[in-house]
Amino acid sequence: MSNLLVVLTGPSGVGKGTLLQSLLLQHPDIYVSISATTRPPRSGEVEGQHYYFLTPERFQAMIAAGEFFEWAQFAGNFYGTPRAPVMQRMEQGQRVILEIELEGARQVRQTAPDAFQIFILPPSVDELERRIRGRGQDDDAAIARRLKQAKVELAAADEFDLQIVNDDLDTALSSLEAALFKTPLC
Repeated sequence: MSNLLVVLTGPSGVGKGTLLQSLLLQHPDIYVSISATTRPPRSGEVEGQHYYFLTPERFQAMIAAGEFFEWAQFAGNFYGTPRAPVMQRMEQGQRVILEIELEGARQVRQTAPDAFQIFILPPSVDELERRIRGRGQDDDAAIARRLKQAKVELAAADEFDLQIVNDDLDTALSSLEAALFKTPLC
């Protein structure tokens, strides 16, 4: 199993982004993949930094050519992880992390079976709900949808090479670092 290509997933609200940002502060040499999307850029988003913004036709052509590690369609737009920039970084010996959803992680398992797959767990579903509510971004119906999806995703945690409970950020970060850096890059 390669630890050059790392998949990081877990339910919405579990703290994947916070954990990843903390990891990058300690290890700025890690490359986090940039997704492609067919949705228009939002205010402040920069091409090639936040996303690769593609036309639907270009995205479809890339799907047909097998140029994505994974892709999906959400709310009428396509999202995916382009293979070329990730492979370029890996060929340079750089560790690459794909922060993606469960279905994308499953696709990567098919397209890159040697990727190291990590699932981030909440300490409990109640704590996950508290975190989601604490963001103040969703109404009760959206929170209910997120929690329903989270239960589906949590049931899949055993599919992953490693599970890390994000109860305490420092402890979770230490576990993530130990998993990524205990062996040389391969």
